[in-house]
Amino acid sequence: MSGLDENDWLVLHEIRLRGVLDPGADAAGALGAAPAAERLVAVGFVTVATRGWRCTPEGRRAHSEWALVGDAEPSAALGRLMARFDEVNREVIAVCHAWQEQPGDWRVLDRLTTVHERAVPILGRTARAHPRFAGYEPMLAAALARVDAGDGAWVASPRCDSYHTVWMRLHEDLLLALGRERGT
Repeated sequence: MSGLDENDWLVLHEIRLRGVLDPGADAAGALGAAPAAERLVAVGFVTVATRGWRCTPEGRRAHSEWALVGDAEPSAALGRLMARFDEVNREVIAVCHAWQEQPGDWRVLDRLTTVHERAVPILGRTARAHPRFAGYEPMLAAALARVDAGDGAWVASPRCDSYHTVWMRLHEDLLLALGRERGT
């Protein structure tokens, strides 16, 4: 589709999930995003905005097609996992909300650790169902490690790859893979 290679699609995916990707961000550097972003701009899938790269409406449509897991077996596996994910998702949201209301309350962080332990098997199964989900568990574990080291911003700050931020990208990615909208 559009003469893009797999890395170009992964960069578009990252831009879509983040909403905007700063060319200087760690994720952009790790993906080698600059050359891919240039190609994505050239085909009209990405535009350069004040804070970085953003998807165009054409890019969102093309990405939705690419992100959909159409193979029956992985799609069915992800569909079965979604119900378990939804249970843990409600808990993650509740814990992050509690942290925003009571920053510094380490009991809330104990709850986050417990929820994470429940999420790990789901994350592993999700990664086995489709390889693009393999990076989420290490990112969530890294955010939790930063929290355990005393940096509370890594619970829910939108300014870093906090636990909540990564979790929300995972949720969006699962919805895209299954062709679902939020709230359904």
